[in-house]
Amino acid sequence: MKSRTLRTFIEVHTWVGLFSGFALFIAFYAGSLTVFTHELQEWDDVSSWSSPADSPQSIQRLVDATSASHPAMREFGLLLPGEHGPHAVLYWFEERPGEAREEHEFRLRNGQLTQGPATAQLASFIYRLHYTAGLPASWGIYVLGLVSVLYGVALATGVIVYAPGFVRDLFALRVGGSLKRLWQDAHNVVGVLSLPFHLIFAWSGGVLCLGLLLFVPFQYFVFDDKLSKIVGPDIDVVESAPAAHVSEPMIPVAELLERARQVLPGLDPDYIFFTQAGDANAQATIYGSMAQRRLSSLGGVALDANTGALLRAVEPDAYSPGAAFYRGLVSLHFAEFGRMAVRWLYFLLGMAGAFLFYSGNLLWIEARRNRRGAQQTRGSRFVAQLTLGVCLGCIAGISAAFVASRLAPEAWGGPASAVEIAYFATFFASIAWSLLRPPSRAANELLIACALLTVLIPFANAWTAGMPPWRSVAEGRWIVLTVDTLCVSFAWMFWRMSAAVRYREVHGDRNSLWALPGARASARLRKL
Repeated sequence: MKSRTLRTFIEVHTWVGLFSGFALFIAFYAGSLTVFTHELQEWDDVSSWSSPADSPQSIQRLVDATSASHPAMREFGLLLPGEHGPHAVLYWFEERPGEAREEHEFRLRNGQLTQGPATAQLASFIYRLHYTAGLPASWGIYVLGLVSVLYGVALATGVIVYAPGFVRDLFALRVGGSLKRLWQDAHNVVGVLSLPFHLIFAWSGGVLCLGLLLFVPFQYFVFDDKLSKIVGPDIDVVESAPAAHVSEPMIPVAELLERARQVLPGLDPDYIFFTQAGDANAQATIYGSMAQRRLSSLGGVALDANTGALLRAVEPDAYSPGAAFYRGLVSLHFAEFGRMAVRWLYFLLGMAGAFLFYSGNLLWIEARRNRRGAQQTRGSRFVAQLTLGVCLGCIAGISAAFVASRLAPEAWGGPASAVEIAYFATFFASIAWSLLRPPSRAANELLIACALLTVLIPFANAWTAGMPPWRSVAEGRWIVLTVDTLCVSFAWMFWRMSAAVRYREVHGDRNSLWALPGARASARLRKL
């Protein structure tokens, strides 16, 4: 390859990675936690630790009470007790002319119908953070889709640039020499070894986030408004029937579930979606997992909600090519295949991905700084400060959200609102702090803040939930114990990183951005 072409690829890789790295760091750090969404829901909802699962009678009372209080409700979803938690949740997406649809959540608490978000909202907030990077959900998902496309460009150019030295430098970690060389080696090794994982995420992230925008032109300009009917069976089990405008009562939820199990033996239902509820054309689609060795284990049964008559059944073994592609892509993205070992692998690769974007920005700073002069460019300083503020602010903010979910005062609106307030307050305060302080000082102080907030999580849990580590072991609360152990481990890691920053301030290159400002001034005086 010509040197000019190679330089072009390096520039594209560098600038695309730099601009998309901030959003990708948040997406990867939050996404590595999202792999354990169900476990986080259980950790967050202390009341569920000793609560029995809702009975079929309680589930039916939830549906009946919500339908009676909201007669206009025609389409709604019912989350069943199980791995999501012991309580059923009814979701209604209310359509209003000229307005965005509004989501309502209903539960039974002590036999009474309640509306509003659950007390435990930490897992859903982190999940939303994963696909929006903290931007408003209505358009943040499309921004992340575009970022995923840029991410794919960075991967492609990175492979082209570093492929010639792939075998030679694969496991090269040159310790003891140049610190920049060590970071470059670590960046390359992590990037190369996790390349298949990153290709999956760049591809699936772009398709899942931008799928609707990609679908619209083909729907209206190529297929004459018929594409949705062609691909509909690959996405949904059955197309929703139009309303008959004739009232008719639906059969009990327990009867629908029993009918679905008869149609698909081995189905473990966890969600029901109702359309035209209360109408003569009411339908219920029951979704659940099946023990079939496929990338996606999701099965579905569509029934007439009034009679229980079978409309259509889909199981993983009988997926069409389109359904297998789409559902397989979702499974690959969210680690829904395999068992716990795969999810831990995704967790580690997600953290490694966050390191990849953080280290990439640091390498850009080292490549652009003035090595012979103590005075550094404003651009290098700004990128350093912004990298510290966004990346470390995300880490500190998520830890603060964990703490707030346990210690939130009612004045904050309870834990449901507190997790968002705690995250965004910590995140933006970290960015402001990094812009006001010298990079070396900001890095040290923000890493200490990350360590303190992270180690505070087990103490907050023990204080409010009454579940210290020894009690977690005695009662078999392994999820609580795992969270406590990870928090202590990560806090120690952040503390060690802050110590390394302090060491480099004093003993590192005097002309580096990471040196103490006083040391750089001394270097300038010696030159004069």
